[in-house]
Amino acid sequence: MKKYVTLTLLMTLLSISIADARVKVTGRGAKMNFSADGISDMYKPSLTLMQAKCIKCHTMERTVIAIQTGRAPITGQPFNKQAVKAYGIKMLRKPNSDMNKKEIRDIVVLLNYFLDENAK
Repeated sequence: MKKYVTLTLLMTLLSISIADARVKVTGRGAKMNFSADGISDMYKPSLTLMQAKCIKCHTMERTVIAIQTGRAPITGQPFNKQAVKAYGIKMLRKPNSDMNKKEIRDIVVLLNYFLDENAK
């Protein structure tokens, strides 16, 4: 019985530590967004930029789900660092994206940070 209690406690602690490492999110559905809480000050300007620019074409929910699940919600394709780079190039080429190379690079770095944090 003591082994069962110890094992249950260990599994609970492991699941809690994994959940705490995930990227913090606010809201639900179309209002879902990344939280600035727990993000290094270095990434906060990029988060603000992403929250202003990316919502011109889609909700932040799409990006949050991609980070959380590792899959692009529309296509179901893997959403990893290679995909983030490809999406950055795609956004650079879109005439209405209103984003320059530096802005896209900053957002790509932020998304890679989120992917790393979510994998912990």
